[in-house]
Amino acid sequence: MIMRLKINFTKRIMRGCRTIGLYGMWLIFLLISFPVFAQQNVEVSRRDTIRYGTDTEIAALIQSLRTEKADYLDEELSSLALTSRNQSILTGIFGFFGEREKSGLEQRAINAVTDRFSETNETVIAALEYLGNLKFHESVPAIMELLDTEERRFYYAGFRVIGKASSGNAQLADETAEFLINFYDNRNPGNENQSNIITAIGDTGSSAGVQFLANIVTNIDERLTLRIAALGALSKIGDEDGLEAILSCITTNDPNVRSAAVAALGPFSGAAVDSAILDAFRDSYYRSRIAAAQASGVRRLEAAVPYLRYRAERDDVPGVKDEAIRALGTIAGAQAIEVLESLFFTRTNPERVRLLSSEMLMRNSADVFFTRIAAELDEAKSRNQTNLYNGILKVVGEAAVQGDKAEVQRVAHNFMRNGAIIEKLYGLDMAANNGLSALREEIIILSRDRNETIKQRAIRTAERLGITIPNE
Repeated sequence: MIMRLKINFTKRIMRGCRTIGLYGMWLIFLLISFPVFAQQNVEVSRRDTIRYGTDTEIAALIQSLRTEKADYLDEELSSLALTSRNQSILTGIFGFFGEREKSGLEQRAINAVTDRFSETNETVIAALEYLGNLKFHESVPAIMELLDTEERRFYYAGFRVIGKASSGNAQLADETAEFLINFYDNRNPGNENQSNIITAIGDTGSSAGVQFLANIVTNIDERLTLRIAALGALSKIGDEDGLEAILSCITTNDPNVRSAAVAALGPFSGAAVDSAILDAFRDSYYRSRIAAAQASGVRRLEAAVPYLRYRAERDDVPGVKDEAIRALGTIAGAQAIEVLESLFFTRTNPERVRLLSSEMLMRNSADVFFTRIAAELDEAKSRNQTNLYNGILKVVGEAAVQGDKAEVQRVAHNFMRNGAIIEKLYGLDMAANNGLSALREEIIILSRDRNETIKQRAIRTAERLGITIPNE
């Protein structure tokens, strides 16, 4: 009897243990699977928002996708745009697609322009901006027709985009330039639209507009805003026939016209151009010095490097320093890189100078400078230099190294394993930009992170690297 009781008691204990074990295993399974289910639920929820959500909810979703730099719902959003006439929805989708130059909505946008009486003004304007961002030359006839109606509510947007839209087709660009010149001269567009028309002529890139623009530039009785706009337009076209008109403004008394003329020299070449740019570094008007730096960068003018160094180190206007450093990064010859190296690694230099210099160094010579710049990141952290740390962190996080990636992988691994949210995000970017598929384990872990932004970034990184995230 006692023996039987002992046996029964033992069996109950074993059954209880088995029950507890199964429950524990089930609990562990749920905990492991939860991030996967959560991710699936987020995607399902977002697709449901597109199917059934209000314009406010869809606008919030688009903003989230924009922040996450996510494109996996583009097809669903495109389908919605093709069927919806909701102003808020359409303007949001046109804007989201246009800023990424994402095709797929061209015909819908043209339909909004041609059938504008069935759309709101805001939708038509958003459609125009979209077509301009894509430089979709097939839309030019529809935009011309819209401007021909002289519906002034669409003038601003129409003139803003027609030049860009025509620029991809030489014949159409010439026709558009002539159309715009005729509109300016004969259709009374109003003072508020003249500058936009001039800018649009430059956007076409057509030499057909050069003489018209040169006449405006050299007319000392013309409004300053129009002369400045015409200088910019001549620069965009870059035709040598417009150079003499630009050079004639280099010594004008008005500092705004003078600086605009210097800025317009970028696309041109020759001794007279080089001399004008270098001389502009001595101009007491700071915008002329900024223009000289920008033109030096566009021209990749090696002779300007000593002037740029002087301005980067000593100019009393921060904007001039910034443009000088950017120009050095664009020129990027051995002498320019040496100057940038000195600017960044001299720790007594202002943070703003160091950060922009580090960006230029990483953009041009990441293989050479990554390790040293990453070391400065650690130095900034040890000294509690928060602004400097955050700035270098961004530079390091966006780096793309072509050669030995061992140090990049070490830094990215450390970011993903031990970093705060922003460091984890940059670690994922580094993995994606440098093909660090060896960090598979870290990427999978972050794909189950509680933070939705980290999770989405990890999933996109896995996709780029061909890493399969297992459904545990």
